[in-house]
Amino acid sequence: MSTLTPPHGGVLKELLVSEKEAEQLKAKARDLASWDLTERQIWDIEMLLNGGFSPLDGFLRKADYESVVKDMRLSSGVVWPMPITLDVTEAFAAKLKEGSEVALRDPEGVLVAVLTVKDIWTPDKKKEAQLVFKSDDIAHPGVNYLFNKANPVYIGGPLKGVELPAHYDFKQLRFTPKDLREKFKKSGWNSVVAFQTRNPMHRAHQELTFRAAQMCEANLLIHPVVGMTKPGDVDHYSRIRCYEHLIKQYPEQTTMLSLLPLAMRMGGPCEAVWHSIIRKNYGCTHFIVGRNHADPGKNSKGEPFYGPYDAQELLSKLQDEIGIKMVPFQEMVFVQEKAEYVPVDEVQKGETVLNISGTEFRRRLQQGLDIPDWFSYTEVVNELRRTYPPRHRQGFTVFFTGLSGSGKSTIANALMVKLMEMGGRPVTLLDGDLVRKHLSSELGFSREHRDINILRIGFVAGQITMNGGAAICAPIAPYKKTRAQVREEVSRHGGFLEVYVSTPIETCEERDRKGLYAKARAGIIKEFTGISDPYEAPENAEIVIDTRECSPDEASQRIILKLEQLGFIK
Repeated sequence: MSTLTPPHGGVLKELLVSEKEAEQLKAKARDLASWDLTERQIWDIEMLLNGGFSPLDGFLRKADYESVVKDMRLSSGVVWPMPITLDVTEAFAAKLKEGSEVALRDPEGVLVAVLTVKDIWTPDKKKEAQLVFKSDDIAHPGVNYLFNKANPVYIGGPLKGVELPAHYDFKQLRFTPKDLREKFKKSGWNSVVAFQTRNPMHRAHQELTFRAAQMCEANLLIHPVVGMTKPGDVDHYSRIRCYEHLIKQYPEQTTMLSLLPLAMRMGGPCEAVWHSIIRKNYGCTHFIVGRNHADPGKNSKGEPFYGPYDAQELLSKLQDEIGIKMVPFQEMVFVQEKAEYVPVDEVQKGETVLNISGTEFRRRLQQGLDIPDWFSYTEVVNELRRTYPPRHRQGFTVFFTGLSGSGKSTIANALMVKLMEMGGRPVTLLDGDLVRKHLSSELGFSREHRDINILRIGFVAGQITMNGGAAICAPIAPYKKTRAQVREEVSRHGGFLEVYVSTPIETCEERDRKGLYAKARAGIIKEFTGISDPYEAPENAEIVIDTRECSPDEASQRIILKLEQLGFIK
């Protein structure tokens, strides 16, 4: 392990051990309890090992965790606003005790680090959500992860790093904090302003960063996040190709592009503080904070989680203590008469402001419409058009859910035939019974096994959708949480249409050719949906169909019309 003193003060903690000690740890790890790191944990551990999360020396212990949640500080008093925790299952935690060592491995089994357990505890996640994110609404991505994805038990303790997680993409743009500070020093960059982004950059962002660098008389670091961002964001491969086009528009000797392997929490104000500490560790002296920094959007009531400038207000109070200077910016808008971008508060009365919102930009991409030069560079737009073709060229999934006997499979088959008749896409039917036979034959009907079955269907549908096909899924899918996970998985790749076949249970029983309902009521079949196991009806399905009121042909035609309305059929 080594420490370096950055030019702006503070100590950088790198947690990687020497090659000799790494070999010793690899041999020792064969006999240790082993934990396969989740996606977010992989990103967190990379930032811990490379020093980006200095002054942390591992995953938070309980005292530090509680202090961070309550006061945005470690128990030592040092500012740190975001809990960096290792969440594990109850079964795994039961194997451990204080002083245990755990081998932490990537998904391929490669040893990344060894953790010495100092604390094991079950957190109050609702309290964590309220204090860190100021909300317990699962519409917030950070809250949703905490409640629905993170494991229930936390373990904390120091790390000994064996090797950083491997990356095979854009290696020429991946620099550790030590690498960047050495590059800054070699180039004579004593003053560096960092720009955080998780989205493609357009001309407004370019003007904002130009102005920030000039204002600070500093060199500019474009430092985009390439770890986990907000669900639905543009994938990092496409974004980096856009950044590589855009960086050519900056002065070569005063601007640098480097990638940040961070798992964002979308925590608004506290995330802005966290990002500034990280940039200090990377050797930056200034940090740009604009409107709605790390903003998660709106809550379940349609209201914003945070005010547009809350992040600036919080960071302004802590910047001196952190040791980095905030560069605040308002929204940049294009003024037609001046033919340039200016901060919104500099717009004069009578001037014409032109603007394209993110929603409008995506609509134009989806429909292949013109995007003006004043908004973005042609090379950037063309890159995004490659990733996001018009909807009629994208894949989609139609996901049926409903009770056994409700008519899902019949409508799904009718829809499949209609789509194949129309042509233009390969069509795959993932019927519940067929999937059970060919993909999930070893599974039973416990809640755990039902979830596994539905998530498998979601994974396959996502792959079909990603490759431009149409996936039609017709399982019972009784649980809301699991259906939401499938929606999230598929929506990353294309369209998702949920169809709730709401035929009441009495009608389903009357149609029951196999006598399954009668056997369930007699107790012969256990855990039968609608009888001895609950069905959680969708609340926001795109289409609701009661098959008492329409034929399979009419129902499938309704879905075709909806797909046409959404632009997936042209």
